[in-house]
Amino acid sequence: MSGHSKWSSIKHKKGAADAKRGQLFSKLSRAIIVAAKEGGPDPASNLALQNAIEKARSYSMPKDNIERAIQRGSGAGADAAAFETVVYEGYGPEGVAVLVEALTDNRNRTAADVRHLFAKHGGNLGASGVVAWQFERRGIVLVAADGADEDELMLAAAEGGADDVDRDGSTFQVSSAPEALSSVREAVEAAGFVVETAELSLVPKTTVAIEDEATARRVIHLVEGLEENDDVQEVYANFDIPERVLEAVAS
Repeated sequence: MSGHSKWSSIKHKKGAADAKRGQLFSKLSRAIIVAAKEGGPDPASNLALQNAIEKARSYSMPKDNIERAIQRGSGAGADAAAFETVVYEGYGPEGVAVLVEALTDNRNRTAADVRHLFAKHGGNLGASGVVAWQFERRGIVLVAADGADEDELMLAAAEGGADDVDRDGSTFQVSSAPEALSSVREAVEAAGFVVETAELSLVPKTTVAIEDEATARRVIHLVEGLEENDDVQEVYANFDIPERVLEAVAS
């Protein structure tokens, strides 16, 4: 499992009642608004919207919030039209590749903020394309491993269209082509498994192993700093940090 997926799972568990929940819902809403604006309000024919809704559900965003965001994106949409997608790429401590996806109404402000965060945490912002080739887009469903039968999970996942199931510590990672994300989640839940998160992710093709807790903390501080920026939607990185170290860093 990629280090970023493990970190996302740990944050999801620890942050269920976190003070940052409001900011998270705001970001999830923004993604839904833009997806609905660009591809229409019907998730059945709009993969980006379908995936934005899947992610919002994973973080227990209320149905009313989701529907309001869809209406805002498919209506007059003045707020949606103001946002544009921007991708930033660079390297963190120990050469960890970092890719940042943002939705912003002020490209200059966001670029300055992201550049500052890279520099503050021992990284370097690079040119477009410098790390993107190290990642591939995948649908990722994380399932709690406690009490789960791996063979049954693999069967259910395959029926939903998944092509791989891996276990790492307390979590199973079910991966699929992006367009199969929703059907995989539905099949896994229908089989009685507990889904922790279901979202599109950029999965690293190769990883950078980090065992040292101090170094891991520097990497995670960079990732967290970027994630806390209001304009940043997603941060992907190719670190491979053991779950016990991630738990220590998160505590």
